[in-house]
Formats: sequence, C-alpha cells, structure tokens
Amino acid sequence: MSPALTGRRKPAAPAKPETPAVEEAEAEQDAGWVGGWSTGAQANYAAVLRWLVWGLIALGPLLGALAYLSVPATTTAPAPKNATSAPAANGGQGAAGFASLFVAAYLSAGRGDEPKLAAYYPLAGSLQLEGVSGQRRGEQLTVVRLRQTDTAVWSVTVAARVTGATPTATPSAQTGASPSPAAATDAVRYFQVPVATGPGAGGATSYTALALPAEVAAPERAKSPELVYGPMRPALPTDPRTQAVTSFLSAYLTKGGAELDRYLAPGTRLAAPSPAPYTGVAVDQLAVEGESGGEPVVAVPADGTTLRLLVTLRATGQDGARLPLTYALTLKARAGRWEIASLDGAPALTSPTAAPAASGAPRPATTPTA
Repeated sequence: MSPALTGRRKPAAPAKPETPAVEEAEAEQDAGWVGGWSTGAQANYAAVLRWLVWGLIALGPLLGALAYLSVPATTTAPAPKNATSAPAANGGQGAAGFASLFVAAYLSAGRGDEPKLAAYYPLAGSLQLEGVSGQRRGEQLTVVRLRQTDTAVWSVTVAARVTGATPTATPSAQTGASPSPAAATDAVRYFQVPVATGPGAGGATSYTALALPAEVAAPERAKSPELVYGPMRPALPTDPRTQAVTSFLSAYLTKGGAELDRYLAPGTRLAAPSPAPYTGVAVDQLAVEGESGGEPVVAVPADGTTLRLLVTLRATGQDGARLPLTYALTLKARAGRWEIASLDGAPALTSPTAAPAASGAPRPATTPTA
C-alpha cells in the first residue's frame, strides 16, 4: 500500500447547504394550504354547503305553500243570491202550503175580512167583500197541481170541498157577476193561485200571492193503463188460488198476523195490520195474469212458478159493515200448493215490449219480493 494513501485521511464531503426558510414555508404551503384555505377549512365549508342544500330541499314544499297562501286569490267571489234563486233551493213545497192557507181564508172570507186576505195578497186590502164571514168553509184542501211558471213563481191548484156554499157565496171583487148555475153545496171545487217566492229573514223563504184565486176546472182524469191480468171472474172455492189468497187474507186482516208465515213463500216477510181491523173476509173475484176468461181450473204447476193476481174481497168491520178491498198479489208454487210471494204495491202493467202471455200460462220462476 502506498504511504500516500495510508498516511493521509480522506477529506470529508462538504455539508449540504441548509434550505432557506422561505423554501420551508412554500413547502408547508404546498402541503396544507391552497389559496389561503387549509384542508380542514375546506372540509368544513363543503359540509356547510351540503347541509344548506339539504335544508333548502326539505323546506321547499313549506316555502311553496307559504308563497301560494300569500298570493291574493283571483277567483271571482260568487254573486249573492237574489229573490229569483230561492225557489230553486226550496222547491214548491212551501208555495203549495201557502196557497192552501190562502184558499182556506179566501173561501171563508166575508164582509170585513179584507185584512185577513191582505196577509196573503196585499192588494186585497182595497177590496169590498160581501156575504157573512165564516158562512162558507173549505174542507179537505189538497194540492192537485204544482208547476213553476217562472224562476220565482209557482202556479198552485188547490182542491177544496166547499161546505155551506150557495150559488152566490163565492167572495168576489166584481159586482154584478152572475152566479154559476153549476155551483152546489159540498161540491169539490178547484182554485188556482199564483205564488211568488223571495228571500226572507234569517235565510228563510217568503211568499206572496200575485192575485186572488182563480176557479178552474177539475184536472183531466188519466186514461187507465192496461194491466197484465185477465177479466175479473168469480173466485171459485175449488180453485187452489182462491184457497191460497183466502187463507192468507184471513190471517192478514182478521188475526193480526197470527199464523201468517204458514201461507208465505220462503224468504217472504210481511207485517199484518195490528190490531186486526176486521172480523171476517170473503174473496169475491179474481183476475189472473194471462187469462182471457173461462179457463178451467188447473192444478198447481211445478215448484218455483209465479203468478200474479188481482183480488177483490169484502172485509167485515168491527161494526158489522162490509168494506170492499182490492189486493194485488204474487203467488209462487211449492210442494203442490200456492204460497204468497209478495203483497204488491200496485197492479202490474202490461209491458209494451213484452210478448202477450199464453192464455192461463203462469210465468217462469222469479225471485220473490216481500
């Protein structure tokens, strides 16, 4: 080994120059600060923004509702009701009652009763009535026609049995009018009254007559519709249908409903008059559905077959007097006998589209109704 190498020490490497403080600050800024915000501050700021956004989303419906309620309503308020709208809401029932009271007061009015009529018809106060007050009376007043002639006006026709009347008895504002020769005591007469309606106190409806009653003819009698039954014929005691309706009507009218269920078809429920109004029943005639008259008595058909009847009878009252009555019944066959399936509310009409039933032929089975 060379003395030069062993005798001399290797010189130490020069020390690395220290990083300036400015560089340390920049490095620290690069590591934890951006634009003057630390990473922790940025995280807090982002969290606040998230909560703010979620809060606005949650409050959105509430804020919308508050905004809607705060806007003034633009819908036009409904106009207040006037006098012409009262009849539509109240109908003619009140007008009919008012007209009946007016006719009753009118028929009994005489000299000095002008103020009584003025309560219904204001111009009646200037009339000069004739005759004795209360000499005539209107009894059994009944509204037989009611029609609306205008928005607030009803025409009411009232039937009245006028008692104590004479051909010159009807009060009239006209002098010298000749009496009708057809007028008679206790006759049923008809009076037409125009009644106006309007708003009254407390929301009630007020009424006034527009004129005195006008006597009119009796309403035209309606044409009787065609029924499904054949002609009335004597109720033969040997006819199973006569036997069924006689037993049923006897229990229904004379026994207060006792033993009634034994004559009813299954599922039929009926309540009899109570207490029993009669002491005896005699069935006089039957009109049978589909019969034309003169058919022989036939046996009870198959179970479930129904048949409609119109029955006339005489019921003996507690005083011994016999009263004629008519019943519309539907019978149903079961176990070789007829039972009562229903006590019908009215006689059955012939359907204009139904084919005519065969003579004496019962109808197919139908569901019984009480």
